[in-house]
Amino acid sequence: MLCFYPKNHLFACPSKKIFKMAEATIRAYPQIKELGSELFAISIDTVEDQKKFVEEYKIPYLHLSDVKKIICKTYAGLNLAGLAKRTTFIINKEGKVAKVFRDIDVEKHGQEIVQFLQAIK
Repeated sequence: MLCFYPKNHLFACPSKKIFKMAEATIRAYPQIKELGSELFAISIDTVEDQKKFVEEYKIPYLHLSDVKKIICKTYAGLNLAGLAKRTTFIINKEGKVAKVFRDIDVEKHGQEIVQFLQAIK
């Protein structure tokens, strides 16, 4: 699955949604793995920024860098600020998109992913 999010350390966001989404997916990650899936988080941050973010928050899944915004534009689209829209794509074993999550409730997103994976198992 591909989880797009705007940016690491987006301090201008008063709700700190990026941290809440990371926490929710970190909690759900063991179940995601048990269900045979893998999670990749993607933002426009540099590789160095991704590395720092992953280390700082002890995130167990891979973060990918899309500084040229090619993947973000193709899948999630960009918001008015030029950042990736918060969107998750579940891609099945055949390489087809099985589910798209938009308008994500960041605190519940990890469990929403798990529930969907359980439903299609």
